[in-house]
Amino acid sequence: MNRHQQTTTAEQDSVSVIAGPWPSYAAFKGLPDRDRWVLYGSAKAYRQALEDQGLVMAETYDAFIRRVCAELEI
Repeated sequence: MNRHQQTTTAEQDSVSVIAGPWPSYAAFKGLPDRDRWVLYGSAKAYRQALEDQGLVMAETYDAFIRRVCAELEI
């Protein structure tokens, strides 16, 4: 489902909200820059795959991006 589409009340009742704990990428901050960017892309793709399956994250997308960038120091 597109992130910008609204859902009906019935659809909202069947949504699974993932509240965490979130995977941490901090252990990878010592990797070369290119590798950290690959991990960043993988993290975004994994989140998108979960959202495509109908899961909703309690962590907003903007907060997710800020956290992953800070953990990877990019």
